[in-house]
Amino acid sequence: MTFCIDTTFDFHWDTPDGRDPDKYSQKLREYHQLLWNKELPSGARFDLRPEPGAYLVHRSSLGVFFLASEAFTTRLRGKAARVIRSIPAEDLPEYIGYTVGSTLVFPGNKVGRKMTINGARGFHPRIADRPDLTLECIRRYYLGELPNPLAEPLARYETFFALFETFRGYVDFFLLQDLLKDDGKTVDFFHPLGNFSAKDAVPRDEKEYLSYLRHSNDFISARNRRIDAWRKQVAATLHCREEFPG
Repeated sequence: MTFCIDTTFDFHWDTPDGRDPDKYSQKLREYHQLLWNKELPSGARFDLRPEPGAYLVHRSSLGVFFLASEAFTTRLRGKAARVIRSIPAEDLPEYIGYTVGSTLVFPGNKVGRKMTINGARGFHPRIADRPDLTLECIRRYYLGELPNPLAEPLARYETFFALFETFRGYVDFFLLQDLLKDDGKTVDFFHPLGNFSAKDAVPRDEKEYLSYLRHSNDFISARNRRIDAWRKQVAATLHCREEFPG
């Protein structure tokens, strides 16, 4: 496996028609393995490998962690469908594709036959699958702040979040710094946050939706640049050998 990540690659390109790239894109799986096979804040390695019947798995003295690829960003096409129908197609920002900056891995195994984190954030009306609201819930989980609509599903995976020790450790590991404000502690919301009310989760008119979409695209582009810079830095430490480390 070469240590090469193309941040312009749309994972629909190597996915059979009608299939989910998070399950069927081989390149996406390779990218996740390349990106997240690295040291944790503790210095321990978080090595991931594909296994039969599983997406990517870590096994070590730290524990066993089954991870799944998920679309971290959302254009809210279903939840904001009423608003989107009123916007002329030419006024919508260009779709920049399902690139690596749009993705993340979450624990993929169910605990107690309950929803995974990704399922919970998608179905919860006060989160609406949004990445900024999801990250705010993760921030509050680490700090024990309330309210937190995802407190219960996040707590089910406490051993996973313990790997990163702190909120900042989680953000830095998964290269999510571009979802924070300049202080490095506060989430930079795509759409103003009230008190996690359902009416605030989905933009209610054209102006709000277009603003949300621009913020989302800006984050994806910034994270792609950050991932590309990280890849180049790692390649340099490997004496410019574009090889998979480990």
